[in-house]
Order: sequence, then structure tokens, then C-alpha cells
Amino acid sequence: MPPSISHPQHARLRGLVERVTFHTEETGYCVLKVRPDRSSEVVAVLGKTPRVVAGERIEATGEWVQNAEYGRQFKAASMRLSRPDTSDGLVRYLGSGLIDGIGPKYAQRVVEKFGDEVFDIIENYSARLEEVEGIGKKRRQEIRDSWMKQKSIHDIMVFLHERGISTARALRIHKTYGEEAVEVLRQNPYRLAMDIHGVGFKTADEIAGQMGIAPEAPQRLRAGLMYALEKASEAGHTCLPEAVLKQQAGEILGVDPVLVESVLSEMLREPALVSEKAEDGLRIFLSPLYRAEQSIAKRMLELASRPAGFPEIEMEKALEWAQEKTGRQLAPSQRQAVERALQERVLILTGGPGVGKTTIVNTVLTVLGAKKVQMVLGAPTGRAAQRLAESTRREARTVHRLLEFQGDGVWGRNALKPLDGDYFVVDECSMMDAPLMAQYLAALPKEAHLLLVGDADQLPSVGPGAVLHDLLVSGAIPSVRLTEIFRQAAESRIITAAHAINQGNMPDLKPAADGDFFFLERGEGQEIQDTIVSLVRDRLPARYGFDPVRDIQVLCPMNRNLLGTRVMNGVLQKALNPGSQMGFEVERFGQIYRAGDKVIQIRNNYDKEVFNGDIGRIASIESEPVKITVQFDGGRNVAYEPGELDELQLAYAITIHKSQGSEFSCVVIPFAMAHFVMLERSLIYTAVTRGKKLVVVVGESKALGMAARQAGARERWTGLVARLAGVGPA
Repeated sequence: MPPSISHPQHARLRGLVERVTFHTEETGYCVLKVRPDRSSEVVAVLGKTPRVVAGERIEATGEWVQNAEYGRQFKAASMRLSRPDTSDGLVRYLGSGLIDGIGPKYAQRVVEKFGDEVFDIIENYSARLEEVEGIGKKRRQEIRDSWMKQKSIHDIMVFLHERGISTARALRIHKTYGEEAVEVLRQNPYRLAMDIHGVGFKTADEIAGQMGIAPEAPQRLRAGLMYALEKASEAGHTCLPEAVLKQQAGEILGVDPVLVESVLSEMLREPALVSEKAEDGLRIFLSPLYRAEQSIAKRMLELASRPAGFPEIEMEKALEWAQEKTGRQLAPSQRQAVERALQERVLILTGGPGVGKTTIVNTVLTVLGAKKVQMVLGAPTGRAAQRLAESTRREARTVHRLLEFQGDGVWGRNALKPLDGDYFVVDECSMMDAPLMAQYLAALPKEAHLLLVGDADQLPSVGPGAVLHDLLVSGAIPSVRLTEIFRQAAESRIITAAHAINQGNMPDLKPAADGDFFFLERGEGQEIQDTIVSLVRDRLPARYGFDPVRDIQVLCPMNRNLLGTRVMNGVLQKALNPGSQMGFEVERFGQIYRAGDKVIQIRNNYDKEVFNGDIGRIASIESEPVKITVQFDGGRNVAYEPGELDELQLAYAITIHKSQGSEFSCVVIPFAMAHFVMLERSLIYTAVTRGKKLVVVVGESKALGMAARQAGARERWTGLVARLAGVGPA
């Protein structure tokens, strides 16, 4: 919608809903035509409500805004709707299609007959409806059944609102539990955290408190323990030592850790949790993560125990022929890696940038292609799959697409319906978390061969587990670690800087006129921020011809503080895509979106076929009703309603974690002591290796040196190494 001029004071609006112009049950977003009390003028009201029917009374608080195209509108921060209290309202309400069996014609008749007693008649004396012309027994029963269902929804919404539950959450709760919502909440409000996406322990705990559940109630302690383990999995752990779990749960719940001990003992006798002995005592797993690690260990050890089953290959001739075919001569270390890949049923190929992983993969695929081996290529993200396809000139898809993921834990490919193919390659496998790797391995056919390619020194997966790291550390799976940087790659200061960082050393920071890696020393947050804006908007486009939105990517260590993504996105949006009177913009979830903005998808959406980490630009914003169209890489357009914009964030700046699996022409990285909690080698190493043509680090050299020296600062608790080594049960 066009830009709007806001008046800061809060206003109140009461009136009658004349028409529902737009409403989506998914998010509650609506555009209503309302006739205010004591006014003949109909105004547009924009806001959120789980349900709305023409004819209802509305009471809303918010502010009046002046829209350049549509005039004066009321932007509602909150709205409360109630049944109509006038004949006109009653006719509109009953004739709106809300109740089966009553259209505008019958609505007029029943209101004329019963007036404001009509609801009581429908609910308690429905036989009297047959006094109205055209209503017989069948229609009368249809009307009453439909009314009782609608009344149930209304009652549930009132119950939830009275307990401080927002409209959006109330809608999710009703959609999940239906007519049983109130009973579910009365029995155990903590079910919300388990059953509904977007409702966490803290929200459920607030609701429980409002409903009078005691701080030391067993159901609260159980929920707190589960939440502690879920938080640990979000931080990358697949388990927690028992003592750590008790301590963290106690802190979350605000109770003595001793109180959770007996509850934990009970829970360990149930299917949700699993305990396992380790060197540091008992470790506690969420069952799905325990099973995922078991499954990975079992399948990988099976593959490693068997020799390759390829058609016969005369190695010397095959390699000479492949080198001619690819135009790439193999160094001795690369030749050995290719031979291993053609001799093993499973191999891990790891190494940093410039060590020839792509050359090795292409040579292996060329040899196997000549032998008519069916090859299946995949990667964890869309951008990584696209890069793999470009480098191999073969089809590559995301792992989710290969496995035909349908959402809600449903996979089209699994052990019962395995993938088709002989040789499977997964690139960027450092990004594969334990559940995804378990699912992928389970879907491989019995005679499959597997090549896992990745850089073990990059950041681990966002999800739980450290699969690539654990597979390598265990020593149980054949692997090749490449370390030799080849001449052409060694000429790149990006690559030499990355390898220096990876060895715990400070990279060469001396400027080189024709270099591709630069460090700009800046000592204070605002100075760093100002320099980055100047670089992105002016200096880099002028010097290198980069498009500031398409080609340049700012990578931040974290979301918060002056140099985090939230602040940097606001500053860069203002610099690169400022608002104008003629431009289009929409504000949702505290963020302004404009046509031309760079955005990133932050969760998988299988209906729209866009995935966490996909980057695009807002191509257009339409109004009445509002629709936002985003063009993602590859030119594919995807439409969003306003209530779906919580799936998008501005992407002028993204976190280094979000950049995994991607490459950008130019990368700009703020790096300061203010990020001290995140200063760690794999973080800056991952950031630097995202740049293809140019990397500019702006900040404090002290912070860069500290990060380079700090290895393994955020190690993960997992059980996979022990399982692969045969210590834990496989």
C-alpha cells in the first residue's frame, strides 16, 4: 500500500461492520468497512481478528492514518467484536453466510418475526423457527447445528481473550484443538508449547499462571525440563548431562534444581526422554534426537563395512581419460582422493577453499558417468544446490526436495520407499543436522554409494548435532582431508586469509591495491556502522561496479547490538531503499517492507516452495487487499499476504549462520569487541569464505585476532562419536 502519515495519538472507534472486504483465517488480518456510531460515513478499518461477520458491533483502538490512495483509514491495534443490537445489524449478521441455512432472504424474515430474541430462539426454542415461511424441520435443524458450532468458536475466543491470549495465538489454539480448546487449556496449558508452532514454554507458562497453576506443580516442572532440552537442541546439542539439565531447568522455572529431580526420574520411564551413560555421567536425550544419532551410526557403519560395488574401473586409464575430459590435471593429493572415492562405498571429502574439492568431485562424476552409474546430487540449501549444479553441470536438488518433504514430519522418501540411484553426493554437509542426516541416510537404497563433501572447519549446522565433525573425529568412516592450496587459489588473499584464520593466525591485513581481502580498522560501533553504509552505498559500487543490493552482502556475527542485523538492516534500508511519497510500503511485525527491499525467508514453507535462507527482492506491493510479491534467486515469484510477513526479514544484513552454503560476489563483515560472546574461529572463517570476489572486514583488529585464536568455543554435547566408536549403543 502507499505510504501513510500516522497520527501518534491513540483513538477509539465504535460502530457497525457493514462489509468484510478481506479476511484471512490463517493470520486474522482483515480489511473492514465500518459505519461509526453517529456518522453516515463508512470508513476502512485495518487490523486483526480471528473471526468477523458483517453486522457485528466493533470497538477498536488504534490510530487514524491518511493513505495517499485510499484516504482516511483506521489502523486498529486491537479490536473487539460483539453481536449486533440493531435490526439492520441482525439482518446483516444472520444473512452473511455465517450460519448454514440462512441467507439474506431468511435473515430478513426471522429478524422481522423474532427481533432481538432471535439468538435465544435459535439456541433454545429452535422449533419456533418453523413459524417462519419457508423454514421446515430440515432447514431448522441445519440452522441450529450451525449456530451452536459458531457459538462454540465465539465462546472459545472470549475465554482465550479474557486470559490475555492474543488474537493470533487464539486463532492457532482454536485451529489446533477445535471445540475442545477450553478443556485442553484447563487440564494442561503446557500442551500449547508441545502442539502449536510459535507458542513456546514462556507463553504457555504465562497462561498457566493466569489459570492459577502453582510454580511447583508437577506439570509445570515437566514442561520446564522439556523446554530446557528443546532450548539445548536449538543451541545445537542433541543431549545434556543430567546435572546441566537440572541446573538449567531450575533456572528456567525459578525453582531449586532438587525439585526437578523426582519429576525427571518419572519422565525417564516414559517414551519422550532417553538416558545414556557417558564418561561424564548420565546424558539425557529427547527421544527423536537419540534415535536420529542411532540411525546415523548404524547406516554409516554399514556403508563403511562394505567395499564399493561399481562396474570394473581401470584406474590409470580412467583418470587419464577423465583429466582430458574435464581439462583439469590432478595433483597427487587430488588423484589419491579420486581413487579413494572410487574404491570406498562411503567417503567424506573435507577441506577449506582452494584445495580442489570441486575438481575431485567433477573427476569422480565424469568417471562414473562413463560407466552409466546413476548419480544423485544434493545439498542442504537451495543456494548450495544451485552452486553444486553450476560447478558439476549436473542436476542438483535440495535434500528436502530429494526426500519429497511434505511438511509436518512427512517424507515421501524413506526406508520403505528409498531414493532411486547408485551414487549419492551431498555438498556443504557441515550444514546437515542430525535429524536431516538420519532421514537422508534412511532413504538411501541398500546398494547405495555415498560421498559427503564439506568443510569441517565451518560453523556447524544450525539444527542439533555436529554430524560432519563427529563422523571425522570418530575415525570410523573413510575420509580424505585436503590441505594443499593450489597455485591459482593461493593468489587469492581471501583464501590465504581464510587458511591463516583456520590455523589460529592473524591474516595479513596490509592493504594491496589489487587484492580481494581488505581490513579497515575502526574503533567504535557508530564509526564501523557509518563506514559500512559508505562502503555498500557508495565506495564499492563506484570502485568495482557492484550492485549494492544484488552483489554486496553484509554478514553480522549476531542479531543484536549496534552492529547486529536488526539495526544494520534498518540503517541500510534507509540508505539504499528510502521511502518516498510515490513508493509502496507495508508495515508488519514492527518492520517496514518496501518494493525493492532485499529479504530472506527465515523458515521452510513447503506450500510456497521457499526455504530457510532463500534470498530475494520485493518485486511489488499491491493493496486492497494487500499482497507482496517476492522474486527469489532464479527469477521465481512468490506471493505473501501481510500476516505471512513474519516469514521474511530484511536481508541487506544477515547473520553469518544464515550465510552458510551461500556465496556472494562481495562480503562486508563488521567485527568488533562488542561481539565478544561470539568471537570464535569457525565464525569468522565461515564469513570470510562466503566471498567470491571481494571480502572487506570493518572493525577492530583485536577482535579479529581473538576470534582466530579461539577454537571450539561452542562445542556441542552429542552422542554420535561414542556410538560410531562402539561405546554407545548403535
